[in-house]
Amino acid sequence: MSMPLLGDKFPTLEVQATHGKMVLPDDLKGKWTVLFSHPADFTPVCTTEFVSFQKHKKEFDEINTQLIGLSIDQVFSHIKWIEWIKEKLEVEIEFPIIAATDTLASKIGMVHPGKGTNTVRAVFIIDPEGVVRTILYYPQEIGRNIPEIIRAVKALQKSDAQGVATPANWPENELIKDRVIIPPATDCESAAKRTKEYECFDWWFCHKEA
Repeated sequence: MSMPLLGDKFPTLEVQATHGKMVLPDDLKGKWTVLFSHPADFTPVCTTEFVSFQKHKKEFDEINTQLIGLSIDQVFSHIKWIEWIKEKLEVEIEFPIIAATDTLASKIGMVHPGKGTNTVRAVFIIDPEGVVRTILYYPQEIGRNIPEIIRAVKALQKSDAQGVATPANWPENELIKDRVIIPPATDCESAAKRTKEYECFDWWFCHKEA
């Protein structure tokens, strides 16, 4: 089993999806991407996740982020499942779902050797240049928290735009609320200036308005 690591380019893959053939990461450029795998179609936890991703799709759109699902089920299974979700749950799944082969899923670390052929609940957040920026793993028994994935994308975008770090639970941190953290000083001179330039608990922990 292998998988791309943080900071790696997402591997080039030609895939079949419910919206037609795709080439990753070429077809992702210019947008942030949340690529998430699920163990199987027509399963309860996965169904709740897909409904939640769709319910939050507008929020992903607003932050220039596209959603792509993936499992080892064939395309016809994906199509039938999203038809069932629309008919029974009155939710139309608008994002593509990739039909992965065992080899493809293993190549990107979405198959756990102890879980048979089912893909695990993996999430890759990929930036507009095709670079993997965040990887999240969940067991089959636990559904994902979609607002946390949105928060992670927003935090990455904030970090890239301003060269800062974001605190725990940002933008609702217990110490500095929605403020952001200044990168650590790299020499004695800049360390001495820090407390005069920013609000700080100490020179190594300074923050500012986002």
